[in-house]
Amino acid sequence: MIMVQEYKLLFVGGMGVGKTTAITAVSEIPPVSTDVANSDKESFDKESTTVTLDYGRITLPSGDRLRLYGIPGQKRFSFMWPMLENGAMGIILLADASRPDPFAELKIFLDAFSSILSTGRAVMGIGRLSDERALLDGYNKLLDDYQFKIPTFSIDVRRKKDVLLLLDALFTQIEVVEDSYRDPDQ
Repeated sequence: MIMVQEYKLLFVGGMGVGKTTAITAVSEIPPVSTDVANSDKESFDKESTTVTLDYGRITLPSGDRLRLYGIPGQKRFSFMWPMLENGAMGIILLADASRPDPFAELKIFLDAFSSILSTGRAVMGIGRLSDERALLDGYNKLLDDYQFKIPTFSIDVRRKKDVLLLLDALFTQIEVVEDSYRDPDQ
C-alpha cells in the first residue's frame, strides 16, 4: 500500500498582498476562508480580511497533497503565525510593491518567519511592480541584509501560472536544501 504524503506550505505577507487570491488561483477545492468584514479601512481599504487562515489543496500526480495555508496579514492576528508555521516545509512570501513603504511591511514577516526563511525553504513573489528592476534590486538587497537566499519573482497572484511558478521554484529550493544536508557517502 502506497502512503500518500501531505506537505504543508504557507503563504505569508501583509494584508491585501494576495494570499487568498493566490491560494484560490491554484486550489483544486473551493478554498476555506476566514474572511470577515474589514474593520480597519484606514490602514487598508479592502472589504474583507483574513482573521485566522485560508486553506486550499493541490493533489500532485503522485497522489501526494500540498496543503496551502494563508496566514492572516494583520499584526494583531500574529498570535496565529507560529501555530500555522508549525510543520510547514516552505513559505511563499508575498509582497505588494505599490505600498507606501513596502520594505517596512516586509521586515515584519522577515523577522516573524526568520527560522524557516533562514533555511532557504522559501520564495518571494512581488506584485504590482511599476519599476521592476529597481524594486527587485531593493527587495533582493533587503533579503541579502537578512542573509536569506530566497529567489524573487515579479508575479500577478490572480494568474494561476504565476502561482504555479512560485510553487515550482519553492520545491526546487527545498530540493537544493535537502541535497545540501545529505551525506555524500550514502
